[in-house]
Amino acid sequence: MACRRLVRALRRHGTEATLLAQTVENPEYFEVAAANGWLQRKAAFGRFASERLHFYLHEKSRAVRFAFSPASVGMDISRHPAVRQADVIHLHWINFGFLSLLSLENLFALGKPVVWTLHDMWAFTGGCHYSGECTHYQTHCHHCPFLRTASAHDLSFRVFEEKARIFAKTPRIHFVTCSQWLANCLKVSALLGKFPVTAIPNPIDTALYAPLQQAAMRQKLGLPADKKLILFGAMNTQDPRKGFAYLAEALRKIARTSQNGDTDGLELVIFGKANPDALAALPFRVHDYGAVRGDAALVDLYNACDLLVLPSLEDNLPNTVMEALACGVPAVAFDTGGLPEMIDHSRNGYLARYRSAEDLAEGIRFVLDNARKNQLKEAARQSATERFSEAAVAARYQDVYRLAFGV
Repeated sequence: MACRRLVRALRRHGTEATLLAQTVENPEYFEVAAANGWLQRKAAFGRFASERLHFYLHEKSRAVRFAFSPASVGMDISRHPAVRQADVIHLHWINFGFLSLLSLENLFALGKPVVWTLHDMWAFTGGCHYSGECTHYQTHCHHCPFLRTASAHDLSFRVFEEKARIFAKTPRIHFVTCSQWLANCLKVSALLGKFPVTAIPNPIDTALYAPLQQAAMRQKLGLPADKKLILFGAMNTQDPRKGFAYLAEALRKIARTSQNGDTDGLELVIFGKANPDALAALPFRVHDYGAVRGDAALVDLYNACDLLVLPSLEDNLPNTVMEALACGVPAVAFDTGGLPEMIDHSRNGYLARYRSAEDLAEGIRFVLDNARKNQLKEAARQSATERFSEAAVAARYQDVYRLAFGV
């Protein structure tokens, strides 16, 4: 989604760009699928399954199944017409069977300048997308906490070695991170610390993601008009990294201290993959929308709610926070990763102490304080238009293309 938004922004501001993805559903005019037709799409799924099977043999537990990518399987796009015609190859998220390490090596061998926007830590680790408390990527990955059998020469060590070999042959590459936090991680990494890096946020269409009448959106979605609605969403809300357990504990704390011992004034709206049993255990009524597809549906959902809570334990520059702010919806999150670069504490939301469910609960109370509501909403919208507009982000990427590669 972030990649698509950037390509759209670049094209609207004078840069010819084509988006090449493994498969594309409902393609826009600038998007091309590398896997076309029924057989190729089946082959794409086969690559995904094969790569996941490779890691399945090594995973420590099911909880980390999608937290590590060995990049052992992928397709060769180096001869694709879109790649051949390009002046600059701009990579985004390439895992889960799209590009393998060999695929990257073939792309780099073309000798074209490469820009790589990192949406997580994978490019400079031995395979994990977020390292948690592990700092081995700063020296050399080994004894990986995601692996069942961690050792000095485990899978993370071997992937790290292969990346080091490939990057050593690739001088013409400029990295972009969506947050300064991730740029700082890259700078101290053993694999990429010597490469140039620029921190540029993802763009958002602030004309599309914009404030709408809350009452009208609640009526449209069938949500109660007289409740305070908390929004929580992620592709997989049960991913431990997204911090659902902390949200649940914060809600329980609010329920225990609510006036008159009731919770009738507060309800939760959730989107993304969720565990029904976990939702049923919450002390508030839950409106579960499942997977929400399309920008328009997301805009409606944000505008129907009073605040967004994203208790991630690690995150780069999450789209959900950016989208909420653009719609004038304050956000509450932990003070970690790239989130402090989006949320100005007590101005457009609340930054809670890391892993403190109690402070997360305090943040929810702070934002729901009616006396601050309009002020927070206005600041949320203003921060999004100033930092994440298409024009501002496109201009910064165009500078990267020009200054780094002279195109």
